[in-house]
Parts: sequence; C-alpha cells; structure tokens
Amino acid sequence: MTPNSDSKREGASESSIQDEQYVRDALSGSQKAYQQLTEKYRKPLQYHVARMVKESEQVEDLVQEALVKAFDNLESYNNSYAFSTWLYRITTNHTIDYLRKKKLRTTSIDKPIKTREGELSMELPGEAETDRGIIRRQRKKIITNAIEELPDKYRAVIKKRHIEELSYQEISDELDLPLGTVKAHIFRAREMLYKALKDKRDKF
Repeated sequence: MTPNSDSKREGASESSIQDEQYVRDALSGSQKAYQQLTEKYRKPLQYHVARMVKESEQVEDLVQEALVKAFDNLESYNNSYAFSTWLYRITTNHTIDYLRKKKLRTTSIDKPIKTREGELSMELPGEAETDRGIIRRQRKKIITNAIEELPDKYRAVIKKRHIEELSYQEISDELDLPLGTVKAHIFRAREMLYKALKDKRDKF
C-alpha cells in the first residue's frame, strides 16, 4: 500500500478507515484480514457486476477473479483514495474485459456473411487471425499445465468448473462436497493459478 502522509484521510468514513486497517494487516501476512475484506465486499460487488452481466454464476466467478486480482496487487493500493473505490474500479475493468472478449466470441466466423451469391457460413482466417489462434493455443497449453500442477483437491474442482463447465451445485453433487467448500476451493485454485501465470504472462 502506498502510504499517505496521514494514514487517516481527512473526511474518511469509519468504513474506509476500517478497510485501511484490514489492508495493512493483510500486507503484514494476516489471512484473516483478506477474509474480512472478502466477506465485506463480496455481495456488494456481486450486485455491482450483476448490473452488467446477466449470467448469475458468471457474476460470482467474475467477483472472485477480481478479488484475487486486487489482493495480488494490494501493495499498489494508494490510500489517498478509498479502498472501495480502488476495488470497484478493478472489478469494473475486469468485467468490461470479460464482456469485450465475450462480444468478440459471439461475433466470430460462425456468423453468416452476406454476399452477392448468398450467405457464407464462415470466412477463411487471415494472417492476423491465424496468429491469434496460435497465441490462444499457446495460452491454453500454459493454463492447462498450470492446472495440472495444482494440489489434487484444487485441480479437481477447477477442471470441473472451467473444462467440464459444471455449475457449483453439480460439482458439489459429483464430488460429494459441501457447496461452500466447492466455492472456497475454486477461489483458492484461481488465486494459485493467477500467481503461477503471472510469471509467464510474456508468453500470453
């Protein structure tokens, strides 16, 4: 956290002051502080993301991913601004990135193309599209390898969520685990993957 000359910002609310204490504790290694921030902001962030994304399970995924990203970059937080503002900005940007990528996928080569001779179901990819395909395959391979290196209990749930695309409840039923445990394992697995992939981001 980039410190302000006055740790208690002028006019800061009690909630903001509490957040700054949580952040200091988290940066000192307190796992409880991370949990306190998660519990405080999970539902408000879900409501915020739900205003942009319709799929309820995707909302939960995006919030978890945004929290992992924020916690992994906690040292960059400048307490000249409210922690909530910083966290909402990260979550908003992460959600916008998701929506942008989703839009690109839905306007893919599967969309019919009108020509003078009728409609074509697809276009042959150009050189740029071919390059993007190669990068996507390389990225998929890196992520797959990172998943395989996770501890068994985390690898199992993350595979079922992101490869088999099962719902949280389906994973819970299939692995005979409490729903809360499934969500906690997925959160932890994403956190571990994010940190592992940071070192390889130049290959993405």
